[in-house]
Amino acid sequence: MTRQSVSEGDAAPGRLWRALLLASVAACAACGLIYELALLALSASLGRGDVVATSVIVAGYVASLGLGALLAKPLVRWAAASFLGVEAALGLVGGFSATLLYLAFAVTGDSLSALTIATIAIGVLVGAEVPLLMTLLQHGRRATAAESGAVVANLNAADYLGALIGGLSWPFIVLPVFGMLRGTAVAGLINVAAALLIASLLLRRMLTRRALAVAVAVLLAAAVALVTLLFTVRQVEVTARQALFAAPIVHAEHSDYQEIVITRSGKDTRLYLDGGLQYSSRDEYRYTESLVYPALGANPRTALILGGGDGLVARELLRMPGIERIVQVELDPRVVELARTELAADNGGSLDDPRVDVVIDDAFAWLRGHSAKPRDIPAGGFDVVYADLPDPDTPVLGRLYSQEFYGLIRGVAAPGARLAVQAGSPFSTPDAFWRTISTMRSAGWATTPYHVHVPTFGDWGFGLATLGAGPGPEVTLPPGAPPLRFLTSDVAAAATVFGADNAPRVLEPSTLAAPAIVDDLRRGWRRAGE
Repeated sequence: MTRQSVSEGDAAPGRLWRALLLASVAACAACGLIYELALLALSASLGRGDVVATSVIVAGYVASLGLGALLAKPLVRWAAASFLGVEAALGLVGGFSATLLYLAFAVTGDSLSALTIATIAIGVLVGAEVPLLMTLLQHGRRATAAESGAVVANLNAADYLGALIGGLSWPFIVLPVFGMLRGTAVAGLINVAAALLIASLLLRRMLTRRALAVAVAVLLAAAVALVTLLFTVRQVEVTARQALFAAPIVHAEHSDYQEIVITRSGKDTRLYLDGGLQYSSRDEYRYTESLVYPALGANPRTALILGGGDGLVARELLRMPGIERIVQVELDPRVVELARTELAADNGGSLDDPRVDVVIDDAFAWLRGHSAKPRDIPAGGFDVVYADLPDPDTPVLGRLYSQEFYGLIRGVAAPGARLAVQAGSPFSTPDAFWRTISTMRSAGWATTPYHVHVPTFGDWGFGLATLGAGPGPEVTLPPGAPPLRFLTSDVAAAATVFGADNAPRVLEPSTLAAPAIVDDLRRGWRRAGE
């Protein structure tokens, strides 16, 4: 007869025993949620922050909880040993999940399969905890229905409290201090440490000496593996990241908002945000000149740049003699800091010019006036506005291409002001391009679409607009334009011509409630890869 079966006749666990067990439950629940939040954050960084990936993680995790509970039913006869085994597995799977997902993306270019497997594995293991814990909490007791209900209430309270702690710890402590990969490894260590505490203090009387020794050995082995990961994950991340880029990486970091990577090969410097190329110094002048100069009407004095934290748009604006003031609204302060250091050779130190006021804020919130200060907006509004923003591949970025967003821009525009928007590729993502043009028009902007060839981007499009109905402004060079490397009057005139395979279309506007442009963009990317 095993020690576990003998102990079933012992007295019910005391209050302190149950309190410690519930505290451990809360710690494990916190770790479980951190694993899932890490997968969500990492999937967004790897370009899978769409509805499909989010649904896979959330729905798959919830469904796996139920599956795990069912799979744990045969294990309740050995609740103590099974629980410790589940915690060891959960610490390892959860602790390694983000690193393995990142490696899978670097090697195969796809993250959805690894994301699905990791989500199911974590969900099953977390789901298996509940029936095992219920068995442990009622071990040796003959409970009434009311007492059983109280046990369930205590267990759920500890579980949900732990989830709350994990949910708050992730953005405020774990992610800022450790980052995604090391953060999950730390959570795995906490998971294993909680299990070791339970094994040594609470469950030793419910296990044979041999079973206890095996359980502790397995947990210690898991802890060693996680500690090893903590000390090596930086090198793993660097190696995997470099595999994603052809040129040597000279700077890489995870800011509070995104992954920032700068590569350099010879004279070619490239900036990537969340894996997406923002510019190449070989040909960015084609993009920047095409965005900036057509929007400069007669003698503009003030300009607003939404996005454009690399400082390239500001660089070109500062070449115009009439420009007196530029307000640059950029979300990520780290991009601005890098623009002033690593990228200063490309932007000419534009963000340090006294005529440029840099505002660190979300463009949408700033336009709504929640954080904009009266001194940010000149009397009468801005003469020209640029929306140089990342492609709308997530609903969060989709806000910045919505009817409401372009409507908010009207509130800070001077009479006769012009608006220039980067609108993506008319060839690779035509639906997203024409959706942007239609959305601008729906917000009261008379818009002219145009496009140019940028070698590293391909066919790239823009929208040039003024307030009002009817046709948009002509795409021309402004009076007094400095010598340019690419844009000429002939190139500007030809830029408004579209081929028969991509004739202008009118689509329903993209809105906050229905961000159709996000699906447009992703559908275009999928088709481009076929």
